[in-house]
Amino acid sequence: MNKIGYARVSTNEQHLDLQLKALEASGCHRTFTDQGISGSTFDRPGLAEALNMVQAGDMLVVWRLDRLGRSLIDLIGAINDLGKRDVEFRSLNEAIDTSTSGGRLTFHIMAAMAEFERAIISERTKAGMSAARSRGSFIGRPPALTPEQIIEAREAMTVGKVSVDDLAEKYKVHPRTLVRGLKQGLLLPCDTVV
Repeated sequence: MNKIGYARVSTNEQHLDLQLKALEASGCHRTFTDQGISGSTFDRPGLAEALNMVQAGDMLVVWRLDRLGRSLIDLIGAINDLGKRDVEFRSLNEAIDTSTSGGRLTFHIMAAMAEFERAIISERTKAGMSAARSRGSFIGRPPALTPEQIIEAREAMTVGKVSVDDLAEKYKVHPRTLVRGLKQGLLLPCDTVV
């Protein structure tokens, strides 16, 4: 089994030394790094190289889970993707090793907690939206154009032959937004080219 390491620090002032030594001591043949890149995104060059390097039967090793990613949901997704490729995963500090039964159990517990967290967030969001609606609050983004602006735009296009682009610039919206507003209000002049 080839062990491929991955190390990351969030700022250029931080050092990778501690992680690199731990990954080397754990038997990593090669280690990929990212320096000065946040863990909130999985779009990292070093991580991409590490994920491209690991093959079926290999193991991706990190010093700590948060070096791979900060969101539990994203971590679960990344580790599941590795599993689908028959790549094992190991986090040295949390003692998670998907090549062992105990490590797989820990991982499944984490996955269940992430799913539970998603369900709780969804329930709270739905309850909050329902409560807001019952109070008469508007849910969602406010319309880009008021009904008065749509009427004014229709009249300007009909009477003054003003272009959609000029009107969109006047109202500080994209031309498609203006046309969509005119269509939704059934106020689009029949000779307007969309």
